[in-house]
Amino acid sequence: MNKQNFVKRLSTNTGASQAQSKEFLDIFLDTVTEVLAEGEDVNFVGFGKFSVAERAERKGRNPQDGSEIILPASKLPKFKAGKSLKDAVNES
Repeated sequence: MNKQNFVKRLSTNTGASQAQSKEFLDIFLDTVTEVLAEGEDVNFVGFGKFSVAERAERKGRNPQDGSEIILPASKLPKFKAGKSLKDAVNES
């Protein structure tokens, strides 16, 4: 499902217009992004937890010539599904 289809379903489920649903979804996604960028977690009990993991600097290989390169340290977003979400997915 892409964003447009999700907005249509959100609009149908809430009774809000598609424009309102899209605006709400955009605000939600922007807010989660901001909180994660600040280094905080976003936890929805039962649904899941968004967090940020830190990846240390490490050695890698250039796939073109096989030479060793240093990959810089980085941060990456993670999501861990909660029990209710796991149970709902496994029931279907």
